[in-house]
Amino acid sequence: MKKNWLLAIFPGALALMIISLVVALLIVKLLWAWTIPDLFPGAVEQGLIARSISWLTSLKVAILVAVFAGIAGVRKDRD
Repeated sequence: MKKNWLLAIFPGALALMIISLVVALLIVKLLWAWTIPDLFPGAVEQGLIARSISWLTSLKVAILVAVFAGIAGVRKDRD
């Protein structure tokens, strides 16, 4: 009985994780395109900073933020 229950939950949980990942990447892409050209207009015009980023780059940024958040969470628990 437990195996059937797990098999029924797995596709929904997998779909929820994929949707969450896509939404997180979309948020990173939109925030980059919205804030970076306003914060660094000269660097964007000179080509030093990208005006928009790819899906792969947004994944890398999201992973970096998650690592920093994890480190900050670990340090916060120790205090």
